[in-house]
Amino acid sequence: MKKISTWHIHIKGQVQGVGFRPFVYQLAKKFNLSGWVNNNRDGVHIGFNANKIVSERFYDELVSNPPQFSHITSHCIKKISSEVYRDFKILSSSNGDKPITLLSPDLSICTQCSKEVANKTNLRYEYAFTTCTQCGPRYSIIKQLPYDRENTAMDDFEMCSRCYAEYTDPMNRRHFSQTNSCSLCPVVMKLYDNRQKIIEDEPSNILNRICEYWSNGHIVAIKGIGGYLLTCDASNPNVIDELRRRKHRPSKPFALMFPDMLSLSMEVQLSEAAITALESVAAPIVLLQLKNKMTSATAIQQIAPELSTIGVMLPYTPLYQLLLQQYANPIVATSGNLSNAPIVYNDEVALNELKPLADYLLVSNREIIISQDDSVVKFSPHAQQRIMLRRARGFAPLYSTKHLSLPQTTVLATGALLKSSFSLLHAQNIHVSQYLGDTDNYDVQKNFEKTLHHFLRLFHAQPEIILVDKHPDYFTSQLGEQLAITWSSRLIRVQHHEAHFASVLGEHNLLNEAEPILGVIWDGAGLGDDNQIWGGEFFTYHHQCISRAAHFDYFNYFLGDKMAYESRLSAFSLCYEMEEAVSILQPRFAANEWSLYQKLIGLNKLKTSSVGRIFDGVASLLGLIDKQSYQGQAAMLLEENALSFFKAALKIPAAWLENGVAEHYLSTRSLMKEIIRKIKEGKDLPEIAAWFHVQLVWQYDR
Repeated sequence: MKKISTWHIHIKGQVQGVGFRPFVYQLAKKFNLSGWVNNNRDGVHIGFNANKIVSERFYDELVSNPPQFSHITSHCIKKISSEVYRDFKILSSSNGDKPITLLSPDLSICTQCSKEVANKTNLRYEYAFTTCTQCGPRYSIIKQLPYDRENTAMDDFEMCSRCYAEYTDPMNRRHFSQTNSCSLCPVVMKLYDNRQKIIEDEPSNILNRICEYWSNGHIVAIKGIGGYLLTCDASNPNVIDELRRRKHRPSKPFALMFPDMLSLSMEVQLSEAAITALESVAAPIVLLQLKNKMTSATAIQQIAPELSTIGVMLPYTPLYQLLLQQYANPIVATSGNLSNAPIVYNDEVALNELKPLADYLLVSNREIIISQDDSVVKFSPHAQQRIMLRRARGFAPLYSTKHLSLPQTTVLATGALLKSSFSLLHAQNIHVSQYLGDTDNYDVQKNFEKTLHHFLRLFHAQPEIILVDKHPDYFTSQLGEQLAITWSSRLIRVQHHEAHFASVLGEHNLLNEAEPILGVIWDGAGLGDDNQIWGGEFFTYHHQCISRAAHFDYFNYFLGDKMAYESRLSAFSLCYEMEEAVSILQPRFAANEWSLYQKLIGLNKLKTSSVGRIFDGVASLLGLIDKQSYQGQAAMLLEENALSFFKAALKIPAAWLENGVAEHYLSTRSLMKEIIRKIKEGKDLPEIAAWFHVQLVWQYDR
């Protein structure tokens, strides 16, 4: 007879909120094991009786085929002191040591829950908050670890007898589903008008009303997983214009939500990569090319002015699924906020602050603890490589990597000024916050601090090292300095573009490479080691040291941040004292401006190598835009024109590769002279835009 021993398994990673304990229970039953499983602040623990062969088979299957949305970062098995178990049990979570587990992102509605919501015979038919262990809110509702119902925003909701039976049945997919509820113990919705009067509180009537409001050209604010979205009919140009007026958002594209993949496929070009992303558990906004702007069923000129790509997503909650199935048309779905402010997620705040923006508001009584915007991704047009543009709902705060050698030291990196986020290294786990916005906005600063301290409380973490941007005036730098004083932490200032390069090295496991590595970092602006504004940098990495190898030629950086918003100023600076440019540039300025700027730039001492400003300047020279209403607008219009030249295939004229920019390839002056020459020759704007993109890549690649 084979000897029965007692074994202990410890699994770390994203193993809470993904149905891991029920999975272990069911696997243990398959192997006829006796023992226990529980959640702890450092992951999942399992104790059981088995002989050596069975224990190894059980362990191998456990770590080889875990629940779909789990991420195991480490695991181990060891024999422990003998103890005899009579059956297999799921024990209550332990709140012992400091939490070191990974947090689960919010998950889009799963296939099974989606079917239940549509099934007239099911308990959850048309229930707008249906979830299970494989879907629903996670990160946005957690108050503390471990991830148990009493530690979430569901704490105040008492389950009905049927939900409780599911919750306590280890063989049910809703066993320990912390968000479990149904129409008998519901999350309650109420529909208000913008005078805070309740219009409707019966669920099916609420759905009917909202669809009616969309049809009649109204704007409805809807509470989702991470905050409120402002929604309206995507085919009505008048209501979209009104939404732009109310949000003070004159031209930045709006995201759309389509009822299903079929309706979406009629509007945009879908690749396999895009379909996979849209249907994934993250369910992000995906930027896709329109099939035909002229025949689009949406008001595309109002949705994405001057662009042929739109941001689209599918319904990722039961509520959105029910609404969009009934409406059967796409809607605009944009963050519930004024432009540049954080997304509104508190109900009382929404009823007050969204009054000027929305005609009606749909509120529910499940609290959002931490707000999140929708994530945004795109895929490169030819290689279909995913590019993450905004990392938030569905992705954050999970960051799982197995190849990096991480220290035990707790390190906080506070990020930079724009498109901010922070990262926390704690107990050899990396946590990357959601996109938090531009921290030159006071409300964003307050939300940044709130989210950061929520993280630190969750993990009982006090950073020993704090990394801040080299620029001393950034809010994030100043916050890091204050926290370093409070906690007596070591403060390290990091050059902005070296941080970009280091992140790429880490992501691709290149930190320990023996050969030198070239890093090309093209950006908008960052304070350099020489106190100039960098942004067109070439670095080398060797023996764990980053060195600046080359950069685009400096040009004048004047008028501060105004230069980033007025692309004509970048053109003015790039072409300063260039006689052949005067006839193109001068009409973009009033006479007094032209005279004043000539004087100011002559006195200017601050220089930049920014490729972002080079893109802005070229867009202005080509007459695409002189003043931007949102970040990146000039570059997007330049890209739009370049892609229109290449159309379906990336066929580069041979002459472009043979006769590049004269002198050396980092000469911004030579680049501008050639562009001006092409403009005066009457070359088509798309051709010049395409040539510009090719020269940037080809010339440095030589």
